[in-house]
Amino acid sequence: QVHLVQSGGGSAQSGGSLRLSCQAFTAVTYSTYCMGWFRQAPGKERETFAVIDILERPSYAESVKGRFAISRDNAKNSLYLQMNSLKPDDTAVYYCAANRDYCPGRSFTYWGQGTQVTVSS
Repeated sequence: QVHLVQSGGGSAQSGGSLRLSCQAFTAVTYSTYCMGWFRQAPGKERETFAVIDILERPSYAESVKGRFAISRDNAKNSLYLQMNSLKPDDTAVYYCAANRDYCPGRSFTYWGQGTQVTVSS
């Protein structure tokens, strides 16, 4: 069982930067969780765009590659997302997610509460 609490986000102009954080509260060792960031824009399906596995290997969707960076600090039970060169198309509700032991595509078990990111042109 893990409880995820998100912080950060908000509004930025096109080309700007934002940072998201996700704090995990769990009785199980945090490093055993695959962690991911998802987003959902109005009228669109939830998109998996950044994942970091238990060996701390990141992977990205093409839509964010080279602009976003996912990282984790296992000592702090935390997950981060640094978003640079933001575009209006990045506007969405962003979610962090966790899954024990492996990265399951879109079927993560635990989810954060979501945070709005709005990018204006």
